[in-house]
Amino acid sequence: MSIADPKELKSFLDKHPEIQFFEIVFTNMAGVPRGKRLRRHEIEAVYAQGRFLPGSILVNDITGQDVEATGLVWEDGDADRMARPIAGRLTPAPWLGADVAQIPMSMYELDGTPHDLDPRHVLQRVIDRFAADGLVPVVACELEYYLVDARRTASGGVQLPPSPLTGDRPTQHQVYGLREVEEASPFLRDLWAAADALGVPLEGAISEYAPGQLELTLKHHADALRAADDAVLYKRAAKGVALRHGCEATFMAKPFADLAGSGMHLHVSVNDKAGKNVFASDKPEGEPVLAHAVGGMKALLADSMAIYAPNANSYRRFKANSYAPVAPTWGVNNRTVSFRVPAGAPNTRHIEHRVAGADAHPTLALAALLAAVHHGISNRIDPGPAIVGDGYAQADQAGERIPTNWFAAVDRFAESALLKDYLGERFVRMYATVKRVEQERYQSVIPNTDFDWYLRTC
Repeated sequence: MSIADPKELKSFLDKHPEIQFFEIVFTNMAGVPRGKRLRRHEIEAVYAQGRFLPGSILVNDITGQDVEATGLVWEDGDADRMARPIAGRLTPAPWLGADVAQIPMSMYELDGTPHDLDPRHVLQRVIDRFAADGLVPVVACELEYYLVDARRTASGGVQLPPSPLTGDRPTQHQVYGLREVEEASPFLRDLWAAADALGVPLEGAISEYAPGQLELTLKHHADALRAADDAVLYKRAAKGVALRHGCEATFMAKPFADLAGSGMHLHVSVNDKAGKNVFASDKPEGEPVLAHAVGGMKALLADSMAIYAPNANSYRRFKANSYAPVAPTWGVNNRTVSFRVPAGAPNTRHIEHRVAGADAHPTLALAALLAAVHHGISNRIDPGPAIVGDGYAQADQAGERIPTNWFAAVDRFAESALLKDYLGERFVRMYATVKRVEQERYQSVIPNTDFDWYLRTC
C-alpha cells in the first residue's frame, strides 16, 4: 500500500496547468467522502508531508456527526492524524469543473503507522493473509442504483426523474430495456468520461429491474485494494455527474417500497503465485477449493451482515423472490441463491456474492468477503450441496435465514471472533459502536408512519 511520490504531483502539475483546485478525499467507515478543497499552491505540502485531519472523522456516523462513545472525540482531544495521498490516484475530477482535481487519501498515525480504522488498511490486513499463503484474490464490484429527481415532491417524497428526451417519468420495469439506457445516455456519456479520467475501469450499462434503475460493472482486478478504490471513486463520480443532470444517483438499498432494491454484487476468484485461477475447472461448480471458499462465505455471512447491510434501510431489501438473497445458499448459474457460480469459460470460474446492498462500503464489503474466502479455503469448509431450482423456497423449507434485523446484525458482528481476527479487534469494536449510536439516533426520530398507525388506535 504505497504513499504517492511527490514526483507524481510534479508530473501532474506540468501536464495540467489548468487545474487550480484540489479536493483531498478520505472515505471513512460510513462510506461518506470527507476532506478539504485546496488551492494549487497548497498541494505540494500535501505530497511532501501529508495533511492533518481530525481523527474523529474516522468514526463519524452516516450523518457526519461525532460518535463520542468511540473515545476519539473529547477523550482523545480530537487529535489530528495524518492523511497521505494514495499512489497513482491523482486525477482530474471533470464533474467538479475543468479546473478541479481530486486526491484520494489514506489515514496514518502521526508516527507513520497505518491507521487501523481506515477501511483501506482493514482490507489490506486481509489481503496480507492471502499473500502469506501465496495467493492473490481477484475481485470486481457490480453496483445497482437509481437516478432520482433532485427535487422532492410537494410532500417531500422521492420521485423518478423526467426523461431528458420526452419529459415523461418512467413507470415500467423494462429490465434490459435499451430505450431506457438510451434515455439515460447523456448521464452515461458523462459518467464514462469521468470514469476514464479517474482511471476507473467502468464497463457497460443495463436497465435494471425497476424504472430509473441502472447497473454498471467495474472490471475485475487482481489488486483488491485498487478494485475497492475504483468502486469508492465510481460512486462519488456517479453522484457528482448525476447532479449536473438534475438528478441524484442514490445507492440507497431500498428507496422505493414497491420497486426493486439496489444491490452490490461482489465477484471473486483466487490466483496462485503464477497467476493461475485456482477455481478454474471444466466442471461448472469449479474445483473443491471453490466450494471451500463458498463454505467460508456461508460460515461468516451472519457475522458480516452489519457490513453488507450497514443501515436501517438496508434491511428493507431482503425478501423472497426479489433477487435479494435471504439465506446462506449457493448454486451454479442460479440467481436465487446468495453465492452464485456464474456460467462461463473454465478459466473464468468465480463466485458472485449477491448479499451486499449498494449502500455498503465497497472496501469493507470486500474485506468481509475476502476474510470469509480465506477462512473457508484455510479450513476446507464444506458448503453442503448446491441448490438446484428455487433457492428461496428451499431455504425457507430448511429454515435457513440470514439476519435481516439491523440490531441483531450489529450485535452478531460485535461478537464475531473471526472478524476480530481478520479485520482487527479495535475496528470491529469501533464499527459496532458507531452503528449502535446510529441506531439510537435513528430510533429517536418519530416517522409519520407511527402517527398513521398508532396515534388514534392506541
